[in-house]
Amino acid sequence: ATKPGRLHLRSRGSYLVLRELHAWEKDPEVLGACQKLIQVLIGDEPEAGMENLLEVTIPPEVERRLRDMDRLEEEEQRQRE
Repeated sequence: ATKPGRLHLRSRGSYLVLRELHAWEKDPEVLGACQKLIQVLIGDEPEAGMENLLEVTIPPEVERRLRDMDRLEEEEQRQRE
């Protein structure tokens, strides 16, 4: 979740490994985790003061929307199974 951690993972080719894992993985929970980590690795670096993503304060409304999106994603996955 830290900037040095993200840079380290990128420098070691982690994105390529995750991309391949995502291509053949069948477990929906693993796929979801891969997708989220890939987004962190390929996304733009956060602005100054927000480098550690675990310490960023998320506004309650945004947090609620993210949880709702996760819940919808889980429901859709269950329906596909």
